[in-house]
Amino acid sequence: MGKIALLVSREEMLHQAHNILQEKKYEISEMRVIKTEDAVSEARRSIGAGASIIIARGLQASLMKQYTDIPVVEIVITAQEMALLVNKAKQILKNETPVIGVVGFRNMFCDMSYFDLIYGIEMRTYFADKSHLLEDIARQAISDKVDLIIGGDTAVSIAGEAGLPSLFLSNTEDSLRNALSMAESMDYAMGIEKRNAAQIETLLDHSFSGVVRLDASGTIMDLNPMMEDILQIKKEEVLGKAACEIFPELGKDFGKEPYSLFMEINRSSVFAVVAPVVIDQRTEGAILTCHRMKKRRSLEPDSRGKSLAKGFIALGEFDDILQESQAMQECLRLAKLYALSEKAVMIEGEAGTEKRLLAQSIHNAGLQKDGPFVALSCDGIGDEGQFDMIFGDKGAVAQAKGGSLLLEEVQCLTRSNQYRLCQLIRYKSRLGKDGVRDPGADVRVMVTTDVPLSELAEDGAMREDLYYLLIGLTVRIPPLRERKEDLERKLTESLRSCCEHYSRFHVLTHGARKLLLNYSWEGNLLQVESFCERLILTANKRSIDEGFTELVIKELYPRSHNPQEGKDQEDHAGEKPVPEEAKKIAETLLRFGGSREETAKALGISKTTLWRKRKKYHLK
Repeated sequence: MGKIALLVSREEMLHQAHNILQEKKYEISEMRVIKTEDAVSEARRSIGAGASIIIARGLQASLMKQYTDIPVVEIVITAQEMALLVNKAKQILKNETPVIGVVGFRNMFCDMSYFDLIYGIEMRTYFADKSHLLEDIARQAISDKVDLIIGGDTAVSIAGEAGLPSLFLSNTEDSLRNALSMAESMDYAMGIEKRNAAQIETLLDHSFSGVVRLDASGTIMDLNPMMEDILQIKKEEVLGKAACEIFPELGKDFGKEPYSLFMEINRSSVFAVVAPVVIDQRTEGAILTCHRMKKRRSLEPDSRGKSLAKGFIALGEFDDILQESQAMQECLRLAKLYALSEKAVMIEGEAGTEKRLLAQSIHNAGLQKDGPFVALSCDGIGDEGQFDMIFGDKGAVAQAKGGSLLLEEVQCLTRSNQYRLCQLIRYKSRLGKDGVRDPGADVRVMVTTDVPLSELAEDGAMREDLYYLLIGLTVRIPPLRERKEDLERKLTESLRSCCEHYSRFHVLTHGARKLLLNYSWEGNLLQVESFCERLILTANKRSIDEGFTELVIKELYPRSHNPQEGKDQEDHAGEKPVPEEAKKIAETLLRFGGSREETAKALGISKTTLWRKRKKYHLK
């Protein structure tokens, strides 16, 4: 229990307190009579002696509230005590409807709104805000022709000088008992709050997670030692700052439901949870919890150097990826969450999108970032070649030990090597040609594809078990045509880079820029880069207009390569001609009764290539 100090202006109030304490319901650690001019210093003296709550009255209480930082319980005259004074005044005045002036500080009195009606008097109140105004308002009461003044020492003295009857504003034990009861209730509540605060503080101080407390505006109110360690900054340096300054990924609107996000803090990968503090359907702040991802076991001292020497290192970071568009921001949000896992990740995207860069970013934000990053393509290599390059004794799996392996164009993987990839992902083992397992294949697998694996699984071109192992953590990179903001920035950066490289200065007209923004860009980033190179090198005017831009597009990309232009061709020239290759594939499919395997074999292509060409020519 805390200590309660009673500081009052009159000796009789101490006697009342002693009488109350005989009831043994209350405890007061200190009781003193003090002068008003010493109220603040006396209160500070009691605080220094350990007082946690002070009981006082009138101006003394107001001064203590203003200049100290502990709770002050005010002694308020009760309605019953005020009624006794009114009755005594009526006896003195012997008047049917006396005019009684009440002089003092507002915080000393109970509600007296209906006293006039109840007691048949006219009550006028004169409340001072500051002590030096007491004399003035007492004289104002005399000037207003009140019949009697009820007040403290000052008011009574002024009334005496004017020859006006007065009553000292004395209280009974009731008001003091109420104040003691309130002080003990407050002390009990403060005790509970202190215990809860101590428990929470202990919990936070010894938590393995960083914790930040934010107010409704997103301002940092507090943080624990672990958060200081994660930020590598002292609490005092961030208190009062906007959270979005310290955590750029964090928005200002917390909502009403908890949510998670991934953040990079001081080159460390952090998983964060934002839990809004909601009171009466209003968000009053939030608690941000940050958990630093565990680091994998360090590699051998020279393994990092060997990886660098062999070029097995990922240079890409999430910040390197164009992400102005909401579609790409959602893609990266998922990718950052997937970085927390060690399971296989499948990255889908058209040719020319940031598939490898995204894989590098996931690697560098994940638990394997200190290990090697090995990437190779499965396309254009036969079964034996794939085995040697991926699963052989000196293959990619062995080279990527302790790190990440990126298999590009995974849809081109042969059936036998698909099975080996299943074993690698599921059991962390490398399966040799003789069926012997090497269990030490600690590798995080990532794959890329520009073909929906679900269709390949339906066609039998991909093992179902591999499909289900890969499909869990899938992230799709939207094409540039679905990311207008990213496309616009890429065009701007590529054109500027080309101009700087060739010491030229060209600008696009509004029409030319609109044409480029509406083009489909099936080759995505790579196509934009090569197109801008051609455009800048061949431009003979400073201002590049729509006509010249369209001419370059027609020269580089036949209409059939642009869906929109192909549609325009059909609209203006009737039905689009069917290419010879499409006819040959359709005839072969028909000859083998729709068998994709036999058709692919007869055409001398893989089933994956057959799938692509069927999609290209819209063949069923």
